[in-house]
Amino acid sequence: MPTPLIIQHPIVEDKVRQIRDKSTSNADFLRLSGEISRFLAYEAFRDIPVTQTTVDTPVVDGAPAVCVDTQFVIVPILRAGLGMTPAVQEVLPRHRVCLVGLRRNETTLHADVYLDGLPEDLERAPVVLCDPMLATGGSLIQVLDMLRQRNAGDITALCLIAARPGLDAVREAHPDVQIVAAALDHELTSIGYITPGLGDAGDRLFGPPVR
Repeated sequence: MPTPLIIQHPIVEDKVRQIRDKSTSNADFLRLSGEISRFLAYEAFRDIPVTQTTVDTPVVDGAPAVCVDTQFVIVPILRAGLGMTPAVQEVLPRHRVCLVGLRRNETTLHADVYLDGLPEDLERAPVVLCDPMLATGGSLIQVLDMLRQRNAGDITALCLIAARPGLDAVREAHPDVQIVAAALDHELTSIGYITPGLGDAGDRLFGPPVR
């Protein structure tokens, strides 16, 4: 079972402080989400396999170099996962993006899938899930179930903030998934929000939805 990786770096911690701040604007929240996501991806794939190769520089031909050949499937959970995706795309040069959209059902209190952009067979491709808030773990587990049914390979979940209850729930349901987060909070409110958390990540990225 992979050990969850909580990034401990003063620059990341400072950016987490800023996204927690209720006075941070939507534009700055989007920028900070991308900056933190870039750090998460760097750390998550520190040990990614590489191919030894050479490169011709302006000074010499055939200098030793490495190449990242792995083709990733990046899966943002809509809508909040979109704020993380461009930064992860920049870090992982070979990728395709497949969207999954979940909407809270106010009757059942569970999530309904309103967009399923996953291929029928992922052919064991490594997957990167982008989900800013790991609260109860329900949404993440639901998408992980979908990925396993579609023959996903190794799965890494990137989260801006994780809560201990959700982290434990995901690890119990999918113990082989690597979870990487910028901060770990320990409690949820009575309605399932992470505390201290940062509020609703989707609303803080894009504004509240039109009713």
